[in-house]
Amino acid sequence: MLIKTQNLNRRRVLRGMLNGGALAVSLPILDVFVNDSGTAFAATGAPLPERFGTWFWGLGIDPEPFTPKAVGADYEVPPQLKPIEHLKRYINVLTNHHVFTDGRPNLCHTTGWVALRAGLAPASRGDLPAPSFDTLIADVLGGGSRFRSINLAATGQARDSYSFQSSSAINPPEVSAAEFYTKVFGPDFQDPNSPDFTPDPAIMARKSVLSGVSEERKAFERGIGAADKARLDQYYTSIRELEERLALQLQKPPPAPSCIAPGAPGEDIPVGVDVELVSARHRAMTDILVMALACNQTKVFNMVYSNGGSNIIRKGIARNHHTLTHEEPVDHKLGYQPIASTFVAAAMTEWAYFIEKMATTPEGDGSLLDHLLVVAHSDCEIAKIHSITRIPMFTAGLLYGKVKAGQHIDGKGLPGSRLGFTAQRLMGVPVGSWGRGSMEVTQEISEIIA
Repeated sequence: MLIKTQNLNRRRVLRGMLNGGALAVSLPILDVFVNDSGTAFAATGAPLPERFGTWFWGLGIDPEPFTPKAVGADYEVPPQLKPIEHLKRYINVLTNHHVFTDGRPNLCHTTGWVALRAGLAPASRGDLPAPSFDTLIADVLGGGSRFRSINLAATGQARDSYSFQSSSAINPPEVSAAEFYTKVFGPDFQDPNSPDFTPDPAIMARKSVLSGVSEERKAFERGIGAADKARLDQYYTSIRELEERLALQLQKPPPAPSCIAPGAPGEDIPVGVDVELVSARHRAMTDILVMALACNQTKVFNMVYSNGGSNIIRKGIARNHHTLTHEEPVDHKLGYQPIASTFVAAAMTEWAYFIEKMATTPEGDGSLLDHLLVVAHSDCEIAKIHSITRIPMFTAGLLYGKVKAGQHIDGKGLPGSRLGFTAQRLMGVPVGSWGRGSMEVTQEISEIIA
């Protein structure tokens, strides 16, 4: 029996279930709720649930072969962007956006990405001065799916996360494709297209334990400092997410026609940062993530291809990517470092794989990429000098027609936080300004808004 009430929040629903009261769970998306084409809710015309994600690569680009010469839609795709040429209609290339430090130091391979994600340059290494914008979006989108967000590091290194609430509350990434598969499509996965559904009675007991722990929160909060409170908040956020996830397992999931649970991967990809291993790990994780999205397991995701101080190596080259950016001479004919540039080319190839996988996954009246938005960026422009002006960024996806793509957009030296602000506005975050100091913005990137 479903109780209808406007004042019952998720946590009260969960407690009611466990205290012998009537079962109260949210309704799935039923056919009666949507229009004939299956693209929007019939009553309001609002689009079906949207998804948002980020993609990160380290050590920037080479301006000469990367930056399009023309602005707008009619630009010729430069050499370093050739891997995404066939996906151009889905992608915006953003250049010439800056990070301003307001007197703080430029902490190499850190200041750029922190400022773009948090809207403020860090004061020191390890300082994450505000929540990353993906977590603000997850606050709006994250409910109603098993995982509030999914974080992945193709590097295979647990430290490589760019999603955080604070310096002491960083969202840990999945670093193993095999373990990621088990997390999403293991024993707890419920096929949304299966005609059979039987809730697991053991879930009730598991939820009872969790809710019992959460009742102790006030006692723990007395007399603790701000850092401990942040850690406690993250802990209880995790508890709430798990309670929500378990609650969803007590109801039959809504149909998802594009959901095809992938087969379990074979042997896990070996530990290592060889470019071939990172590519294999990235592709395996991407394949699983795309099906996790299609199967409504999450609406928010973050993928790290390489970290800010990328230590990726390539067979036959004695130095890793990071070292090369500092030690390899610039070829004066080309205007950039040719060997280091091969690592940028590898990153762009993986970015293309990531986007193409979503573009070729059919969903409703289009593809998965038609129904989501991805923001991608690096930590700097030219790694050799740690430049935080003109940091390269992308958007990918059309978000049910809300996003205008296929363009090269010149940021004209304005703060790069404009993109995080624009993404929040597009995803429904009620924010009128974002960032602080010189990174505070109040205007979206209008060229992106359809």
